[in-house]
Amino acid sequence: MAKKIQTPRGTQDILPEESYQWLYLENEIRKIFNRFDFFEIRTPVFEETELFARGVGETTDIVQKEMYTFEDRGGKSMTLRPEMTASVVRAYIQHALWNQGAVQKLSYISPMFRQERPQAGRLRQFYQFGVEILGTPGPVADVEAIALAMEIFNHLGLRNLTLRMNSVGCPKCRPNYRAVLRESLKNVKGRLCPDCQVRYDTNPLRILDCKKEICRKLTEDVPGIEDYLCEECRGHFNAVKNGLKVLEIPYTSDKRLVRGLDYYTRTAFEIVSTELGSQDAVCGGGRYDRLVFELGGPDVSGVGFAAGMERLLVIMRKNGLPLGEPPRPEVYFVSLGENAKTAVLKLAQQLRRSGFRCELDLAGRSVKAQMREANRIGALFAVIVGEDELSKNEAQVKNLENGTQTGVPFGKLPEFIRRDQ
Repeated sequence: MAKKIQTPRGTQDILPEESYQWLYLENEIRKIFNRFDFFEIRTPVFEETELFARGVGETTDIVQKEMYTFEDRGGKSMTLRPEMTASVVRAYIQHALWNQGAVQKLSYISPMFRQERPQAGRLRQFYQFGVEILGTPGPVADVEAIALAMEIFNHLGLRNLTLRMNSVGCPKCRPNYRAVLRESLKNVKGRLCPDCQVRYDTNPLRILDCKKEICRKLTEDVPGIEDYLCEECRGHFNAVKNGLKVLEIPYTSDKRLVRGLDYYTRTAFEIVSTELGSQDAVCGGGRYDRLVFELGGPDVSGVGFAAGMERLLVIMRKNGLPLGEPPRPEVYFVSLGENAKTAVLKLAQQLRRSGFRCELDLAGRSVKAQMREANRIGALFAVIVGEDELSKNEAQVKNLENGTQTGVPFGKLPEFIRRDQ
């Protein structure tokens, strides 16, 4: 027997019994995107590796450990996108989207790829939804992004969520805090995990983001960045917090929150759930004031967030929240005889063009077996056609919910079924 090929580790098939839940979730998310007047963008699933090295940061875990990178036949290094912000910014620059409006509000629902250890709600190919607001440095945009994320989760019925907030400063004030952080940790540097010992020299803020217990314990008493912000960053952060208060969106300040990507400036935030264990973040985002410029575009600011679809589904299934209903056909055509099998092709076409979901027998089953199948898949009506019905130019329509059966002329089928639903 030939070897069976399985899905690669850390990936999954989304089968028909689940795909309707994904479609429901995507449609509900897009409803909220539309209410906030965002426009969807789609970018290639692979980009030049340089985009992520420059955009995400050479020293980040994503770039150093997690990217799927390969050489194309021309010898150019390509990478399956591990996150979407850099790709959106690349598209913004390449197509000069600022010419289509000073502020661009872009949304996406797309697959990402990271080579990390698979666990509940975390895969090597995973889906994220998110937004990027490009072209405004004002704190109102930060509030808009956070409010949009919270509105999506509220709309879907999620509870037990916490919004964590911090400011990571800017190139003007962050160097001073880095020096303070190094000074606070210099006596325990040798006890940090190997990665954080490297981060101590390259980017000590990332130590605060480490999930290792020893590093979390050693950084419990280090000073937070908020006391070291410059006047502009402090004013921006206060304005964001005031905007959230106006919208009655509660938040907690978290000095550890620095996010894992180098492009963030000023506002950083996460929305976390108590129902995902150690991987508690369902959404993360923040502001990036220099990324567009550093990738070759104009000196404009951006802010956005990304959220994981798989994690969201884990929470929703765990709490029994609505995820739509599996689709079922309104009509199942039951045919008896070769002439009837041909005739129902035309009748099914007629009903489908009238907006009905229809199924017909493709397996050559008996009438009894066809009726069982109609009931099994939950059809509302069985439209029965045999030689007798063909001679009369009408079908027997059986309502499978109440058992009534009526003769209906072929040309009146759409009208009858629509009325009798």
